[in-house]
Amino acid sequence: MKEDAGRGYRRVVASPLPQKIVEIDAVKELWPKAIVITCGGGGIPVIEHPTGCLCGTAAVIDKDFAAELLAEQVEADILMILTEVEKVAVNYNKPDQKNLDHLSIYEANKYCEEGQFAPGSMLPKVQAAMKFVRSNPSKKAIITSLDKAIEALDGKTGTVFTFN
Repeated sequence: MKEDAGRGYRRVVASPLPQKIVEIDAVKELWPKAIVITCGGGGIPVIEHPTGCLCGTAAVIDKDFAAELLAEQVEADILMILTEVEKVAVNYNKPDQKNLDHLSIYEANKYCEEGQFAPGSMLPKVQAAMKFVRSNPSKKAIITSLDKAIEALDGKTGTVFTFN
């Protein structure tokens, strides 16, 4: 149990990083033919036993890292993570808040080390964007709000993550 921001207590479970998308072959088969909805809420956490049996486990898969893994495995050109804000910011909700248009891996890592991004909120989004770009240096990741998604794809808003 853990205290939940003044709202009482809630049950907490492990939140491992996704290692594999079990249905990736089916996703790849459907990808060019249909709108594929997968990894919702991070996906259902399972443990693979030596026998090959998959068994559910009490855990929560981080949705941002699940999206990153999916984007890598389908060889997406862009990883777009949608959230409540138009751009990633440093000094969030402070008088000197600064919205960021572009972040290199180096800059993003520096801000992470400074504690600029809230764990369980913006931090995993930034880390997932960094992981995608690190594994695909010629590609980019974007973090923005749902209502700004098209504008972000057009390069007009959002925070764009690139290798350099």
